[in-house]
Formats: sequence, structure tokens, C-alpha cells
Amino acid sequence: MAGERDLQKLLSGMRPTLNPGRYVYCTLPARVPAGLRPVVTVAEPEGPTVVVAQEEADALGLRYEYVAAWITLHIHSALEAVGLTAAVAGRLAEHGISCNVVAGFHHDHLFVAADEADRAVAVLEELSTSA
Repeated sequence: MAGERDLQKLLSGMRPTLNPGRYVYCTLPARVPAGLRPVVTVAEPEGPTVVVAQEEADALGLRYEYVAAWITLHIHSALEAVGLTAAVAGRLAEHGISCNVVAGFHHDHLFVAADEADRAVAVLEELSTSA
């Protein structure tokens, strides 16, 4: 099934869901350690960045500064869809909520400050119903 491209359909059907747990961004000097289960990995020239469950980072003694909540938008968005990231990040910004977006093949994933999670979901639900 092809992903949705229509912005109005994407917004009205996004069904934001807060995933359990708290997540942290860590940068590593070399490769990802064996046994680490990141939910996101980004290869950067300075070393890989991983987003991992906070308890995993703590258990391995990994350093981090940002503790996030993970929200999944449960609509299959096409990777070439235009405007979803801007609409979501823009609306959250209007409410003073920072947002780090990661596109997966099927869904978009948002990482917001952990203490803003419930408010972020409420803002996204409001955006969805007004679309």
C-alpha cells in the first residue's frame, strides 16, 4: 500500500500516540555497541547518534542531556508527502514545544521534551480534528 500524500488526509488521520518510556539522544565516539537497541540511529561524521531508552543509556553509562517522549503518528505517510512535518512542528512551536522529527518508512515519529508529552499529544489531536 502506498503512503498518503494529501496533507489534509495526513493531518486528519495522523492519530498521535505516546509510546511508553523516556528516550535520550546519545552521541558515540565510534560504532553502536553490541547489545544496544536504539530506536533511531543517525550516522554523522562526529560519530553515530542514537536515540535509546533512558534506562538502557543509564545501564551502559552513556552520557545524554535531552530526555524525550516518543510520539508516533499512526498514518502511513508517503516519504515524498509535502507539508506534514512543517504543519506538525509549526503547531507545536506555536505552543512553545520543541520537536525532533524522524521519518520511518510507514510513519513519522516525534521526540518532544518528556515533560511536554501530554501537552504535545493534546496539541496534535487538536490539529488533527481541525484539519
